[in-house]
Amino acid sequence: MKREQQQLSYYGLYLLRYLMEQHSKKAKDLNFIYQRELLAAETFEQARREGHSVEGAQELAMDALMKGLSMTPWSILMEVLEKEFAVEVDEEQIPFAEKLLPLVKPVFEPYDLTQPEFELSTDYVQLYTELTGAVVLYIEQYGVQ
Repeated sequence: MKREQQQLSYYGLYLLRYLMEQHSKKAKDLNFIYQRELLAAETFEQARREGHSVEGAQELAMDALMKGLSMTPWSILMEVLEKEFAVEVDEEQIPFAEKLLPLVKPVFEPYDLTQPEFELSTDYVQLYTELTGAVVLYIEQYGVQ
């Protein structure tokens, strides 16, 4: 896999890392990764030609790169920890998330994370809020360690 990784661009490496963390079976599909990598690069170039800022073009490219890849409990928990508990968990974020994920799994059960654009839905907002509350309760009772 190392040899193939060296041939990937920023987009390909970003996608590969995401897939290894969130969708391990799909991480082996190099054709999928190469196609998405190319799509993201082309999207970036086209957006710049259309006058988008670098940041705007990058956002469009990342949207193309990640389109259709459903969110996972891990990715949502990591987002909550990064946005809501950065000070509390600091560099302990990954070990803390690994310990916490099995305990908060029931919070995810009522939600269909595979629904299209779940992250834009009111269900996502509700899940995010419930998950944030569960983390608060855990930290209050047990701390971060």
